[in-house]
Amino acid sequence: MLDWNPALYRRYEDERTRPAQELLARVPLAEARHVVDLGCGPGNSTELLVQRFPAARVVGTDNSEAMLTSARERLPAAHFELSDIATWAPREAPDLIYANAALQWVPDHETLIPRLFAALAPGGVLAVQMPDNREEPTHRLMRAVAAEAPWAEPIGDADRLRTLLLPLAGYYDLLAADAARVDVWHTIYQHPMADAAAIVEWVRSTGLKPFVDPLSAELRASYLAEYERRVDQAYPVRADGKRLLAFPRMFIVAQRKA
Repeated sequence: MLDWNPALYRRYEDERTRPAQELLARVPLAEARHVVDLGCGPGNSTELLVQRFPAARVVGTDNSEAMLTSARERLPAAHFELSDIATWAPREAPDLIYANAALQWVPDHETLIPRLFAALAPGGVLAVQMPDNREEPTHRLMRAVAAEAPWAEPIGDADRLRTLLLPLAGYYDLLAADAARVDVWHTIYQHPMADAAAIVEWVRSTGLKPFVDPLSAELRASYLAEYERRVDQAYPVRADGKRLLAFPRMFIVAQRKA
């Protein structure tokens, strides 16, 4: 997959940062010494952590050099590292491992989530937010168009391009036996969007990326045109002329026993 585009990602930064704020608001820590932002992207979530825990050593990690460059420009005093969440391990046990809209790209959650939780310091917190929109029209249509000629062959198996999430209760069960407390919830945000093109632009920086990256310029243009046509049909015009993009997100906050 090609590297991420921070500028495209930031076009809807307010909407993307809102769930990060709401996740952090439920973290039951008055203070922290060591905080890790897994999959920090352009640093919008890291900035929240720096503001919440000004005395902490805050480390942002990402597997995208472009995103890390953007994050360093935004927060020159913070520390950022290139790493893959699937193999990441802390040098010292963090008080908070925070992952906002990142773990949905990492496979094998049955192993990943307990491993991250076990890496915490006693009393530490694992806080996770993940988009849960695989069955929304935006994502069903990505797969539907990808399954058709001439795009099917270069894209390949569309189902492998996104990790299948567990049910919310499944994450609770992974953590509850060893946790002091587990807080799980689900929120469906409703984002007013100017038109179908704006919806495509939103998902092009994230969920749509693995679909269009393997395509030639010509095939990418035709895929996006067909995808936007179907998005236009799937999201009707509302009373104010806008489209309403439903965006489900899953939240998990678990604290280790002290």
